[in-house]
Formats: sequence, structure tokens, C-alpha cells
Amino acid sequence: MIDNKQLWDSCLAEIEQNVSKANFITWFKNTHLQKQDHGIAFIGVPNEFIRDWLQNKYEKVILKTLMNYSNAIRGVKFTISKTPPKNKVIQRNSIQAFNELPLTETYTSNQEDSLNPRYTFKTFIVGSFNELAFAAAQAIINKPGVSYNPFFVYGPSGLGKTHLIQAVGNEIKIRYPHKTIKYISLEKFAIDYVNALRNNKPNEFKQKYRKYDVLIMDDIQFISNKEKTQEELFHLFNNLYETNKQIIFSSDKHPNYIPGLEDRLKTRFSSGMIVDVTEPDFESRVAIVRSKASESGIELSEEISEYIASSISNSVRELEGSLNTIICQIQLKNREISLQEVKNLIKNNIKPKKNISIPEVVKIVSDFYNIDEQSIYEKTRRKEIVRARQMVMFILREDFNVSYPLIGQKLGGKDHTTVIHSCSKIKDELKNDVELTGDLEQIRAMFS
Repeated sequence: MIDNKQLWDSCLAEIEQNVSKANFITWFKNTHLQKQDHGIAFIGVPNEFIRDWLQNKYEKVILKTLMNYSNAIRGVKFTISKTPPKNKVIQRNSIQAFNELPLTETYTSNQEDSLNPRYTFKTFIVGSFNELAFAAAQAIINKPGVSYNPFFVYGPSGLGKTHLIQAVGNEIKIRYPHKTIKYISLEKFAIDYVNALRNNKPNEFKQKYRKYDVLIMDDIQFISNKEKTQEELFHLFNNLYETNKQIIFSSDKHPNYIPGLEDRLKTRFSSGMIVDVTEPDFESRVAIVRSKASESGIELSEEISEYIASSISNSVRELEGSLNTIICQIQLKNREISLQEVKNLIKNNIKPKKNISIPEVVKIVSDFYNIDEQSIYEKTRRKEIVRARQMVMFILREDFNVSYPLIGQKLGGKDHTTVIHSCSKIKDELKNDVELTGDLEQIRAMFS
């Protein structure tokens, strides 16, 4: 009969093939099979956080995998186990003289496809904030040019969009060696186009980009008001799409909200799959911290991991930047560092809550809805003004915690019950109104 260690090792080996390296290290690394009792497999985990995550996200996968190896198992239970925790901050195989320990790893982009090999799905953390984009990316990899073409991913800066779209390119390059791939920023594309016109080589430019099987274009929002570049991209898009070439875009805005973008491009961007990436939730941020630390041979305490994750909430890039600072200090000192040392290291990276005035909120919302900001303060019942005013009230209350009476006072002397009604109305409509939800996301992005 297979013993518990062999059974769990076999189970982990199979699970490792089906999840990213980062997720495997974060959630499964310090687990073990404690015992089997009346058909229940008791899985030992190091803390409550990992217990809850495995129970919610991976219980079915673990049970199914265990049952493949043992007919006696009918269920699993996760328990917090004290054996044997690996508490060393620097792993045994990483402890060496500092002058032998690289602080950073060098990655260079391939000159032909411009893909950075650092961006792979092995190091990509999936959470509720990006799981739809990740799922769409996997479908594209399985059927490039067929599933979700074009693929348009958008969201605020620093949330991993570039990592995701380049990971798609790197994975396609591995699975389909015969396919030609090109990653390029919109800015570089526009410069190439201008240079081609200047050198009287427009046809050479067209041939260069139409030869690719997969075109990945980053930061498409910078195409705003570039009429000639938009025209060239329109023709390039049509050529690639008609020949079943995969097209991938990223942007900090939904295409409908990119200023000066031609309708014909908006229509083509919308013909495939548009998906947003939002700010990561707390659990995802903790996973990112632990995964990135593990990649450097570092195991941070739960207290430190959660402090970092709670202190920096709006950007994966800023989260990783702060973590790099901490890892550098650990490698320099070659010892654990305290929570207070961590606080001192990243205190300048923690952004204070942005203060904003009520008139500034009114102006941003008015500009978004293309109405005169003064009309927000007036006693008009025009439908478009009422909606904008309600949005202003909702944002002031929900995002900036302004009191109901003060909101009413500043917006034309409204009674506080009117403000409460307006906020409740927006909150209720957000549950079912996709367009209103999109409006709110775009307005909130304008405050950042």
C-alpha cells in the first residue's frame, strides 16, 4: 500500500502540471498529507490563509487527484499543521556569500519578436481581478486566430497587462514554432510608420507588419488623434483579421473611451473579446508577494507578506517594486528582517489617499458626460444632468467619504435625503446596468 508521503508526492506532481509555477509554490509548497481516516485525507497546511484558499479554490482538484491514486479516499479536510515549517528566510540552496548572489536576473528581449522571456504564465498570478482575461488568453493559445480575435485587454497602469499579453506570445512561440510573432508598443509602431513615409517606403512598412501570424500591440490608447496611424492600423487590422492572424491589444481605457479614436476602429476592436483587468484583491496581492519572493529564494513571514499586500493596493508593479527593495535588503544582510524594518523600507512607496475637492469631482464627471459643469449645481431635471449629478453624489460619498449633508450643501443646497436617494439609486442600478458600471470605472480611472 502506498504510504502518505508517496501518495501526496504523486498528487502534487500531477497538480503541478496543471497550475502555474507561481501558484504551485504559493499554495502547495509547504503542504503534506497527515493521515487518512475513514476515507478522509487530512491535508496539513501552514496557516489559516492557505487553508481557506485551498478549500475554496482547489478542494475539488485535490480530491479528484487523490482519488486517482487511492480508491479508499472519498473526501479531504484541511488542517493547520506545525510540521515541519520551513521558516528560513533564505532557502538552503540560496545561502552563499553575498558576492556570489545575484541581486537581479538579466532578461533580454528577442530582437525579432521583441518578446521579453521574463513574461510567462509560470510567473503569472491569477486572481479574481484578472481571471477572465487569463481564461481568454488560454483559449487564444489553444486556437490562435480563431478564439477571441481580436483580444483587447484594458485597465489602469501597473496591473499586469503587458505581462499577460507577452505571456500569450511566449506560449504561442513554444507551442507553434512555425508561427511568426511581433510584440510592439503603439508608440514604436507610429514611429516606424512616420519613418517609412519620410523615407518613401510605405509598401515596405505594410509588408513588414502583414507577415506576422500574431501581432501584439501594447498601449493602444496612444493612438488617440493620430489620424494617419489610425488609417494604417485599420488596413493592417483588416489584412490580418481576414487571414486569421491573431491580433492582441492592450490599453488603459476601453476602446469606446479612447479620445479621438475612429468609430471604424472601435467597431473592429469590439468584434472580438474585450476584457478588463482591475485592481487585485487582498488575497491576490498576498499571493503575488509570496510568489515573487519565492522566485528569489525568499520565504517571507505571513505577517510581513500581509503587511506589504495591505499597504500597496492599486498596482502590481508598485507591489513588486517594494518587494524588490525588501529582497535586496534581505540578500545584503543575509538574514531575516523585522516587520519594522520592512515598514521603514517601503514607507515612501505607500501613497497617501488622494485628496480631491468637490469642484474637481464635478468637473471630471461633467467632462466625462460632456455637459456644462455649472448645470450640476442648478435645479434642472434634464435627464442627462440628473444622471451626472447622481454620479457625482455617489462618487463623493463612496470614494471620498463626504457626508450626505455636505454633499447636498455644496451641490446647490440639496437636502441630504435627496443625496441619500441619489446614492442608493446609483448603487442599485450598478447591479444590473453594464453601461453604468463601465462609466463608473472610466470616471474612477480619471482620478488616478
